[in-house]
Amino acid sequence: MNAAVSEHVLNAVNERGLLRFITAGSVDDGKSTLIGRLLFDSKGIFADQLDAISRAKHKRTVGDTVDLSLLTDGLEAEREQGITIDVAYRYFATPKRKFIIADTPGHEQYTRNMVTGASTADAVIILVDVSKVKLGDDGSVELLTQTKRHSTIAHLLRIEHVIVAVNKMDLVNYDKTVYDRIVAAYQQFAKQLGLADVRAIPLSALAGDNVVSKTDNLSWYEGPTLIELLESLTVYDESHDEPFRYPVQLVARHNGHEANDFRGYMGRIEAGKVHKGDKLLVQPGGQTATVKDILTLDGSLESAAVGQSVTILLDEYLDISRGDMLVQADKPATLLKTVNAEICWLSEEPLDMRRKYWLKHTTKQVAARVTQIDTLLDINTQERRAADSLKLNDIATVSINVQQPLAADAYDAIRSTGSFILIDEVTHQTVAAGMIRIA
Repeated sequence: MNAAVSEHVLNAVNERGLLRFITAGSVDDGKSTLIGRLLFDSKGIFADQLDAISRAKHKRTVGDTVDLSLLTDGLEAEREQGITIDVAYRYFATPKRKFIIADTPGHEQYTRNMVTGASTADAVIILVDVSKVKLGDDGSVELLTQTKRHSTIAHLLRIEHVIVAVNKMDLVNYDKTVYDRIVAAYQQFAKQLGLADVRAIPLSALAGDNVVSKTDNLSWYEGPTLIELLESLTVYDESHDEPFRYPVQLVARHNGHEANDFRGYMGRIEAGKVHKGDKLLVQPGGQTATVKDILTLDGSLESAAVGQSVTILLDEYLDISRGDMLVQADKPATLLKTVNAEICWLSEEPLDMRRKYWLKHTTKQVAARVTQIDTLLDINTQERRAADSLKLNDIATVSINVQQPLAADAYDAIRSTGSFILIDEVTHQTVAAGMIRIA
């Protein structure tokens, strides 16, 4: 196989391999039922799982119909209340590709769990319940606030593909006019938001229309089914082409009974590649060294790439500890003492700008204080205004002073080194998720 053909095959694997996606939207839009239908119709569940949910005491369907939402809503509280609370991950595969689905909550109170699920997603399915959208006689269409909030979060997290699934079409007798009005309203909002790749699809998760197979009910729709659309999405991992980023998790020493003074730096490669002989820079310290060896449990490697957990040995001893970052010497990260970021406030306790918080960035944790709220985003209008505090689910641009400099990248450039969380130093609860913006 020549080099050109080999590169083509590699790119094809990267573009059509594993797809991580989430379902999002408001409460009772049918997210869990949709995932259950995907798993059921694509033969992605086992017989014992099907038997267990068919006998569940909290089943909400009539007669012998299986409540497919119970495949992901496994917590007792979820089944009692009929809502999703925690993020549930499910794996399934078709002959064309493999999938990891995250079923995320729709309730405003659990938006923080939706952010968790969305942080690693390649695609998002925004469900819109046709029975809840307000259609005015004057042609106006009013989307739900949670639909707008989840779409905004998807945009902030730079999720590549957005699928708008207009669900419960059976409740409006599969009316194409209703579908067209809702899609037009969402596309107008998406344009205002800045979402680029938006695709719409009509379906009924409960009845199975247009999820895995087409039915006569939606004969007017000529596009692909949901599973066909998911199979066709391209997901090319650009992190191999990014500058090398390696947050140190642990400094490994010999056990004290050996003559050699072994010192290795353990961690996971978050971006780029590394080879023996590469010159690396230690940040924030500023020292440079050359890679002497790259070790794994299986032995020594000539090179390693993003996603691999390795131990790196350098040609000289340097003062390196957990939280430091080894980077490509000619393409370092930016050292920040003031972090400008977009954050989503996840705590029921409002932001207190007089207090210190812990900022967790890769393997580094530093004391931090929010010094300024630059703008607060209005979810419905997408306008920004001044604010002096943040409450649950608020999205804002802020300035944060950190006690020690962070070696970071813009979130738009490298997700893993451009994101962070804020932690309450008293309760140790995560209070905010942030995305670093570097001009």
